[in-house]
Amino acid sequence: MKKEAISEVIAAELKIKPFQTNAVIELLDDGNTIPFISRYRKEKTGELDEEKIRTISERLTYLRNFVKRQEEIINKIDEQGKLTDDLLLAIEKTTKLQELEDIYLPYKQKKRTRAQKAKEKGLEPLANTIILQSLTTGTPEEAAAEFINPEMEITTAEEALAGAQDIIAEMISEDAQLRQDIRKYLWNSAFITTSLDEEKESTEEGKVFLMYKEYKELVRTLPSHRILAINRGEKLECLKVKLEADEDKILSRIGDRFIKGTSIFQALLQDTIADSWKRLIQPSLEREIRNQLTESAERQAIDIFGTNLRQLLLQAPLSGYTVMGLDPGYRTGCKMAIVDATGNVLDHGVLYITHGEKGAAESAKKALALIKKHNVTLISIGNGTASFETEEFAAKLIKDNNLDTRYIVTSEAGASVYSASPLAKEELPEYDVTIRGAVSIARRVQDPLAELVKIDPKAIGVGQYQHDVNQKELANTLDQTIESAVNHVGVELNTASPALLKHVAGINATIAKNIVAFRNENGAFHSRRELLKVARLGNSAYTQCAGFLRINGGSMPLDNTPVHPESYELAESILAKLGADISILGDKKQLEILQAKIKLVNPEKLANDLGAGIPTVKDILDALAKPGRDPREELPVPLTRKAIIKLSDIKVGTIMRGTVRNVTDFGAFVDIGIKTAGLIHISELSNKRVKHPLDVLSVGDIITVIVISVDEARGRIGLSLKQVPKEALA
Repeated sequence: MKKEAISEVIAAELKIKPFQTNAVIELLDDGNTIPFISRYRKEKTGELDEEKIRTISERLTYLRNFVKRQEEIINKIDEQGKLTDDLLLAIEKTTKLQELEDIYLPYKQKKRTRAQKAKEKGLEPLANTIILQSLTTGTPEEAAAEFINPEMEITTAEEALAGAQDIIAEMISEDAQLRQDIRKYLWNSAFITTSLDEEKESTEEGKVFLMYKEYKELVRTLPSHRILAINRGEKLECLKVKLEADEDKILSRIGDRFIKGTSIFQALLQDTIADSWKRLIQPSLEREIRNQLTESAERQAIDIFGTNLRQLLLQAPLSGYTVMGLDPGYRTGCKMAIVDATGNVLDHGVLYITHGEKGAAESAKKALALIKKHNVTLISIGNGTASFETEEFAAKLIKDNNLDTRYIVTSEAGASVYSASPLAKEELPEYDVTIRGAVSIARRVQDPLAELVKIDPKAIGVGQYQHDVNQKELANTLDQTIESAVNHVGVELNTASPALLKHVAGINATIAKNIVAFRNENGAFHSRRELLKVARLGNSAYTQCAGFLRINGGSMPLDNTPVHPESYELAESILAKLGADISILGDKKQLEILQAKIKLVNPEKLANDLGAGIPTVKDILDALAKPGRDPREELPVPLTRKAIIKLSDIKVGTIMRGTVRNVTDFGAFVDIGIKTAGLIHISELSNKRVKHPLDVLSVGDIITVIVISVDEARGRIGLSLKQVPKEALA
């Protein structure tokens, strides 16, 4: 592949036009961020969405590295004096890294092999004679007799033949076309088999892998979660894993390629083929296939984690609530923090809910006084240890006192990680680690995005096998996910933490800290232009970040919209065409009139009249219609409760409302208001075939389910989406 062809290859893969890939490549090479390109360069890219642009970026990196590897291989083969025109053409035509490495294999520098030692002893001509298979009379030993050479430690014809066989076995194993054929056959027909180590079977570690005691499945049908489970079992030395294939068929395929007619070497070649397969090809291809299975499974797991994380980050904020955050615990009590609607801590303490009747009664009295004092409208309960008892306490408190307060059980994943972090110490220096955790549990329902970005995403736990996958790839994907979510929502410049700001396009951790330092020293920002006074935030960074930062109540009303400063003049021209100016954006009544006018506008005609791009005009009209809008407002708000349900209360056939907490390859876990999450297996999601649960559900979805099984002893609840009666959905 030529460098110049990269753009065309990507365009063909994504079924888009070459001008679109060319535009994206040029913009990326100029240092533009993906969120900026997708949001503010739509005319150039032909309105490619962020996902397509990210894919172009990934494929661009891969193909540029591929071309670089091609050039390296061509140079190395040329240095050996073995680069022919046909070989050069084959290398240049290749578009897959695996095929490229197959071609390079015979020329690759490797440790001294048995074949190389045989060549050093002068046995290559004998190997060539055998491969030609032109001798039909005599015996192999007679043909090999002339290669007996005691000085080279070849004392018999048999030793000469063995050396020649080593040369041929390596040659067979390095045949690029053969490797591709067998690899394809193994992908389609081979099995992965597992067996459980007898000594580990009775251990807690081994019991986890009981389903793999004697397991066998086609390579091509293995789902990603099973591959990762098998890998984990193998790593823990609980499982022994093998690739199993029909050896006779494989040997026959190799024979068809290398044995031509009848010759005195036929039996010897069959033995050589068997040796090449068993000693060289099989171990190599098994390693390749296991690696590819793992890479594919890890990619799937990472993608699921990224998708779940995005949905979690983009959950609708429960804004306007004064929240009591409860971090449950037995021995040390339940840590409590109350935060106002903007997240400021109003009060804190400890409730001894599980310390007998007296402790519970005193805690109820204390909690009630605080709820009334601060007008608490929502209680956020962490879902960890003692969560059930804390939920019982909150539900009873609300019922007994007829409080106009609701509660919500919140995932506390990562709260302890955050509370001990330098950021938490900086944000909440006057509180200890335990209280910081309660503050985090309270704040994360008010604005999930703003709070969760402070936590290492791997600690949030919305995926499968996240600790078993490539950690660098996982970190990259999660960083991209957070970046995408943050820039999709936009960030209030005057309240955002450094943890949130660093994910805005064009802003790194250093600039984020500088923004907060500038804000602390000079007071609130009044306009986006003031960002240029921040240390190390130059024109380039400003261009990338400005449109994603909001200023509510600043000197320029457009600063509270997604309109980029470079389009302010165009926005004002649009307003003028509508008989208004920017002052209208702060006037609620006038804004309603403007919204009515915008609905009647023909964007294409308006863009033509103003000599502007249609996508940009459409985006500006949307922004002007809803200044300060949070896109998460369109999502359903999280489910809050007033009463508690016990596992013993749940019977098969019970219809319930719940919130999707996690989506995996095999199904979705749903919070139905008790400690135990219910599982909807993929087979219970729909009456139609479901390729993946993510095609049906997302983290944060509020759904109606029916209970189809309850195993109280094992704490398992089976749910169904497809069996819910239609009348229950009305």
